[in-house]
Amino acid sequence: MSDDQSTTGAYVTSGSEFNRDTNYLQTRITRDARDGFGVEAGRYRLIVARACPWANRTIIVRRLLGLESALSMGLCGPTHDKRSWTFDLDPGGVDPVLGYERLQQAFFARDPDYSRGITVPAIVDIPTGQVVTNDFPLMTLDFSTEWTEFHRPGAPDLYPQARRDEIDEVAKRIFTEVNNGVYRCGFAGSQDAYDKAYDRLFTALDWLSGRLADQRYLVGDTITEADVRLFTTLARFDAVYHGHFKCNRQTLSEMPVLWGYARDLFQTPGFGDTTDFVQIKQHYYIVQTDVNPTQIVPKGPDLTGWLTGHGREQLGGRPFGDGTPPPPPLPAEVVPQAHGPVAA
Repeated sequence: MSDDQSTTGAYVTSGSEFNRDTNYLQTRITRDARDGFGVEAGRYRLIVARACPWANRTIIVRRLLGLESALSMGLCGPTHDKRSWTFDLDPGGVDPVLGYERLQQAFFARDPDYSRGITVPAIVDIPTGQVVTNDFPLMTLDFSTEWTEFHRPGAPDLYPQARRDEIDEVAKRIFTEVNNGVYRCGFAGSQDAYDKAYDRLFTALDWLSGRLADQRYLVGDTITEADVRLFTTLARFDAVYHGHFKCNRQTLSEMPVLWGYARDLFQTPGFGDTTDFVQIKQHYYIVQTDVNPTQIVPKGPDLTGWLTGHGREQLGGRPFGDGTPPPPPLPAEVVPQAHGPVAA
């Protein structure tokens, strides 16, 4: 998802608090095709941008579950204009599967009068070129529950039936107070709105620190959907949210429990190797000119700390439960080494 007003409908006005447009295309791709779109290998293309935390979730879950051979992935660049995300990373600026220059074309193929946000992640039906859904909260849950036929051997259960109520409860607070909370700080339209957003954010981060002090993962002893949803915000915290969005009570690296937890996940296959810090910074600092009118992208922070020991293994837990780590990413999907922490 971009957070430019013209592409998402997310907006802030002077004196107001940030409001996110959550009116997504809620068509689902399911095993029984009840919305008209059945799970089918090779039929759909997941369109993402590594810069976007909401899209990053789908990249991680797709990788953990091993859906690469069933669901191809198209990568937009880290910046976009007022119309749409664009495929400027591809030769000629055209997605090689869809033949599109802009994600907007897939939305207009479905509805020529579409006037809402052109957001990532989005799933496009390749035969028709039409976007099916951009409903990112349901997208990853459906990867776990509807796409099981195409999971890799050893795929973890990220949404275990017995834990779903607890995962949903934790994930809801993470979304409202942390995932969206950083934006509420960054796009606050008044001092009062900012102060309230800041307090809500750090109250939630303190709650999460307490929850994770004695357990390795958020729900149970394995990685679940809740961990994926928190990780993508934590990964961007020091690089973007601390300075750009004024979430500056502490850096992540000054919050010992969350910093250890974030490093633990970052060093787990599927998390750190899908994180592109260069594109993350380029997106926020270049696109969001209302917050950063100079478009200067900071050189820092130092990323080497992400590779240091975290000690979280002492809390026990089994990252993949009864499953196994995913294999290395596909060659075409490898994040450039220079875009992440480099070991000393």
